[in-house]
Amino acid sequence: MGNSVRYGILGCGMMGQEHLRNLALIDGAQVVAITEPNQDMQKRCAELVPNAQFFDTLEDMLDADLGLEALVIATPNYQHADQLLALFERTTLPILVEKPVVSDIAQVAQIREAAAKHPAPVWVAMEYRYMPPVAQFRKQLLDGDIGPLKMLNIREHRFPFLEKVNDWNRFNHQTGGTLVEKCCHFFDLMRLLMQGEVKRVYASTGQDCNHLEERYDGETPDIIDNAFVVVDFENGQRACLDLNMFAEGSRYQEEICAIGPQAKLECFVPGPGRFWPTETLGAAPIPKVVLSPRDPKGPIESDIPVDPALLDAGDHNGSTFYQHLGFFKAITENAPVDVTVEDGLKAVVIGLAAQHSAQTGQAVTITDSGYAFA
Repeated sequence: MGNSVRYGILGCGMMGQEHLRNLALIDGAQVVAITEPNQDMQKRCAELVPNAQFFDTLEDMLDADLGLEALVIATPNYQHADQLLALFERTTLPILVEKPVVSDIAQVAQIREAAAKHPAPVWVAMEYRYMPPVAQFRKQLLDGDIGPLKMLNIREHRFPFLEKVNDWNRFNHQTGGTLVEKCCHFFDLMRLLMQGEVKRVYASTGQDCNHLEERYDGETPDIIDNAFVVVDFENGQRACLDLNMFAEGSRYQEEICAIGPQAKLECFVPGPGRFWPTETLGAAPIPKVVLSPRDPKGPIESDIPVDPALLDAGDHNGSTFYQHLGFFKAITENAPVDVTVEDGLKAVVIGLAAQHSAQTGQAVTITDSGYAFA
């Protein structure tokens, strides 16, 4: 394959449209087909990629002779596993699948086995890895700025879940639960930054503010809107997730803190710029990384600005672009896949274990080398 790739997209709601905008920034990336049954979403996507052909089903798109060279799955969570299996069976194409790669523990083994036989790159979309401030934070950890990492805290204080097509994100049976849908990103980051495997998870959660007055076919949403999750690693390291989804007044949406024997390292990431009230508060906050040595004391702050063109292309601080650039290079240059199916599955298992812990009130042990829980 040369330096161009013809993409087919499955699902073009809010996240799918972000994928379209970011692919448009990569020279040689061309979206030629979109599977999207929702007419309103089709109209919005046609404005972004007017030359793409639209299909109501995946089967129709695969049956068309369009010379597809890569596929992106951006459908609702509960469709990911079945669509992946269909693509593994019918194609040998590279695939980028949005998180979570599965939404049910029963799907893990089947996806793992099928993916191992697929001859082309399979990349799980974990955008948070690629946010420029998070990438800088990781670099300083690897450079040894704090010494051996001992404790990691990830805080996300943000806005409630947005409205999605057919309100699919309001119920656990379609999302996998908030600690899967929203937080598998963070469990992936924990594994990446700790460079280790999880052995135990404990979670305390609540549904205290969001969606309580909403009704869909007479049913009230059952997704949680806040949580604490403690994660123990096999190597003795510990991590904690602090999630709140009714805190959109925060200056920063994500705050990551790593502590070692030499220093503390922090990362501050603002939320989507389109939600920041510039008319009253001025320009949106700039991401930053702060190193606080124990000796000599004195925080060292570094601003990590993001290219405005990338900010305009999506809600994830430019990370979707860098992720797609990596996937493009995996296709065209045989570059390595950064986020494997194994990474994606293990992050989901941690999230599912946390959901189970919250329901039972018990700590949950991770088993089968990270692919199951007791």
